[in-house]
Amino acid sequence: MPRLTMVQKLWLTISCAVLLTVSLLYLISIYSYQKLYVQHIEDTLQTEGRQLASEYKGSLPDFEEKVQWFNSISQADLLFVSNPRDLSACLPFDVQYNAIITEENRQELLDGNTVTKVGFEERFHRQIMGVIIPVLEEKKLVGIVYSYVPLKSIKDLILDLALVLAPLAIGLILLMAWVGRKIVIAITKPLSQMERVSYQMSKGDFTERIPITTNDEIGLLASAFNSMAHVLQKEDLQRKEFLANISHELRTPLSYIKGYSEAILDGISKPEQQVKFIRLIHKEAGRMQRLVHDLLDLAQLEGDLFPLNKQPTAFAQLVEDTLETYEQSLLEKRILLKTELDPDIISYIDEDRMRQVVHNVMDNAIRYTPEGGTISVVLLQQEQLCVLRISDTGKGIPAHHVKRLGERFYRVDKARSRQNGGTGLGLAIVKQIVDVHGGTLRITSKEDKGTTITITLAMAE
Repeated sequence: MPRLTMVQKLWLTISCAVLLTVSLLYLISIYSYQKLYVQHIEDTLQTEGRQLASEYKGSLPDFEEKVQWFNSISQADLLFVSNPRDLSACLPFDVQYNAIITEENRQELLDGNTVTKVGFEERFHRQIMGVIIPVLEEKKLVGIVYSYVPLKSIKDLILDLALVLAPLAIGLILLMAWVGRKIVIAITKPLSQMERVSYQMSKGDFTERIPITTNDEIGLLASAFNSMAHVLQKEDLQRKEFLANISHELRTPLSYIKGYSEAILDGISKPEQQVKFIRLIHKEAGRMQRLVHDLLDLAQLEGDLFPLNKQPTAFAQLVEDTLETYEQSLLEKRILLKTELDPDIISYIDEDRMRQVVHNVMDNAIRYTPEGGTISVVLLQQEQLCVLRISDTGKGIPAHHVKRLGERFYRVDKARSRQNGGTGLGLAIVKQIVDVHGGTLRITSKEDKGTTITITLAMAE
């Protein structure tokens, strides 16, 4: 079975709505004919007949004259028959009734009730409604007044309505077609654009956007689609930049390793240089190892491949234990370490990952703090949060660089960072670890005054 397009479905829906409307109008017409028109004719004939029958004063000739006079001014045809059994013989035409007056009808007439008859008359080619009204004298049936009128057929009624409503119906159909076309275009155009843009996105082009012309659900969908395209475009640019950065980071140490190893293998290096070359090869291999290790860490954290082992932890003790590993580095650069740690702070964290956070931040602080500088580490409680603040007195970071810190491979001073052995992933890993802990990372810096990194985490309940 072929699939229907959205346009076909919408037009099918509109067509069904029009068909349903026409069907309802037809049913309403039939109802109007049966309940309003026919009932109105019957009530009118009964009312006129009863008024005429009430004029009987005991004289049949006088009453017959009144009936003839009333017949001349009434829209209905009236007959007076003194013998009800002879009613069919008195009619000027043949009406296809089952019976004109039955014994059951005669009893109803004797009780003072009227009898309504509907039959088909060939001369008029339509239904005839007749109302039989008894003329009583002391509970004796002296005659009947027969009042009849041709009924308009339902076709005639619809034709009369059509003459009045046809222009309105045509205008309504044209209006519905115009409105339906506008609705179909308004709904399907953004969807068609989404289909086209999504096809472009599947080929790697994330630059196109969908114009938003409405504030309804379609407009919201188009806005969400544009937001998705923007995110995908950003992710695509970051992916390309990431691959370029990896290639660049690996190309430099690989070129060193290849060049030095070829010099050794070709015998063009002096014996005293070979040890130096081997050390350089070892250094570059270690740099590549750190890079791969950081990339694996970052991939695990971003993909939730490394579940956190959270538990209540004495945060101050964790920070002290980590700082002890930097005693030799601090002595070599004559950096003063100041600490202010609240020992009562208990936080719900993964100890290994949080040690990695402190290591990465301290590595950067020591790397960019000059000799004789100061690093301050503060751990305190603010309401239901614990705050770890690590500050240094380094040269600081320009304001336009601060907002990009934490991006993968982003360096403020690329040449100097590579010389110091940094991979450009340290703060990215810190940011990701803090994020998966539900915390926040804030970096502030002033040139020539230093940098402060603030980590906020929830306290253990």
